[in-house]
Amino acid sequence: MNSLKNQNTQPLINMKIFNNWEIVAKGWYIVCPSKEIPKGKAKSFNLCGQRIVVFRGEDRKIRVLDAYCPHLGTDLAIGKTDGNLIRCFFHHWAFDGGGKCQDIPCQSNIPQKAKLQAYATDEKYGFIWVYPDRRAPEKVAEFDELKNQSLVTTYDKAFERNCHHHICMMNGIDAQHLQTVHKLNIKMDLSLQENKSGNTMDFTLSGEFPRTTFREQVARRILGDDYEYTMRYAHGCIGLLTIMKKVRFIPCLHMIYAYMPLENKRTRIQPIYITKKRPGIIGWFVSHFLLLMTKLAYYFLRGEDGMIYDNIRYNPNILLNIDEPLVKYMNYVNKLQPSIWSKNNF
Repeated sequence: MNSLKNQNTQPLINMKIFNNWEIVAKGWYIVCPSKEIPKGKAKSFNLCGQRIVVFRGEDRKIRVLDAYCPHLGTDLAIGKTDGNLIRCFFHHWAFDGGGKCQDIPCQSNIPQKAKLQAYATDEKYGFIWVYPDRRAPEKVAEFDELKNQSLVTTYDKAFERNCHHHICMMNGIDAQHLQTVHKLNIKMDLSLQENKSGNTMDFTLSGEFPRTTFREQVARRILGDDYEYTMRYAHGCIGLLTIMKKVRFIPCLHMIYAYMPLENKRTRIQPIYITKKRPGIIGWFVSHFLLLMTKLAYYFLRGEDGMIYDNIRYNPNILLNIDEPLVKYMNYVNKLQPSIWSKNNF
């Protein structure tokens, strides 16, 4: 990210949390597919600038701790699980999922400081997620239409962008670029709703299909007159997109963008495609056809947007009325809470 360029003629607007690489907001951050950590497996990861160890105990539950043993600093992932504990390879100290040392082979007395920071975890959409605190106020975000449903999920290869994830996330609510970049001449009306905790914000953009081009006329004939899609932002690090709402013939398509800031001021993005599980052989084909449709919709937009977000120095000096969703989103992010993973002390 070109944060030091053009400062004399175009000084950057600095915000509290939005686009701030020093801050990691409290939220659910994606780690790896669940299948990567089978029972008895431990593995360490760099997540938001932190080194963590993820392990699955005998009870098949996932646990996450700071990775380095408080004794002499060995990465616990090179050790092994022992029941529901993880045991350091170096001197065999054993820690439970709460980070407390439960056994030191060479002595019975366990020092009070023999403990590690533990983190809340969730397994959803086929992935392991971590919250940068011992407890999380809520689970990983869901789609309203899919709550309490059995789901079928698939995912794409993660990719990286050369900007902060807060900027990448604005793509779905930038109505102006739908017309200029993607040539989708759809007039959108915006409505938004924020949950009580302030962690989640829902953007709904709806409009009427135009009749200007042949493509638009065909789309209107097939799908109907009206169009709507929603973008749910959770904790400023997860985007839940629902498209094909209120159209004929095609059920809603759902995809998740899970964002993780990297240490080299880049962002890793993990796309996940989701649909309701349907019974029987025909249901299996319908569900997987919808997952394919969702993936194709994603690929239709990804390439053109990549040129933008890999070559941007975000600096919102001149904003128009049509940019109202972006302003609302920036204000929402700036109200999130910094986590203990942030570089600044709060």
